[in-house]
Amino acid sequence: MPIKARFVHTNLVARDWKRLAEFYQEVFGCTVVPPERDLSGKWLDDITRVPGARIRGAHLRLPGYGSEGPTLEIFQYTPQMERAETAANRPGFAHVAFAVDNVEAARDAVLSAGGKHFGKLVDTEVPGVGRLTVVYVTDPEGNIIELQRWSH
Repeated sequence: MPIKARFVHTNLVARDWKRLAEFYQEVFGCTVVPPERDLSGKWLDDITRVPGARIRGAHLRLPGYGSEGPTLEIFQYTPQMERAETAANRPGFAHVAFAVDNVEAARDAVLSAGGKHFGKLVDTEVPGVGRLTVVYVTDPEGNIIELQRWSH
C-alpha cells in the first residue's frame, strides 16, 4: 500500500543561485517564496553527506498551482563540485518540463534570457494521446528544460 504523500519541491543545485532564480522568474513567472535560505551545521552534513556543507538559495513557486503549489528549490553549495556535461540520457533527474501556449515563443524567451539550444523543435502525433509540439533547451547553467504543448 502506498504511503500518503504530496509532492513538495524539486531541487536544482546552481553555480550562481541568484542568477538562476532570476532566469526562472523572468522566463516562467516563478515567484520567490521567502525566506532565502542560508543553511549549515552538523544536521546538514549528516543528510547531505557533504562535510562542512553550506547551502544558500531560495524556493520558487512554480506557475499554475497557486500559493500552495510545488516549488523549484534552487540551492548553491559550498563546497561545490564540477558539473558533468549536460546529457538527456544520464541516469537520475533529466529535465524539468513546462506546458506553454507557444513552444517557439517560449524557446525564444529562454534563449534571450541566457538559456541555450539543446534539441530540435519537434511536432509529432503521439498515438492515443494527441499532437505534441516540444523542444529541449537549457537554462543558463545547462539544466535541461522541456517546453511542450499538447493539442488534440
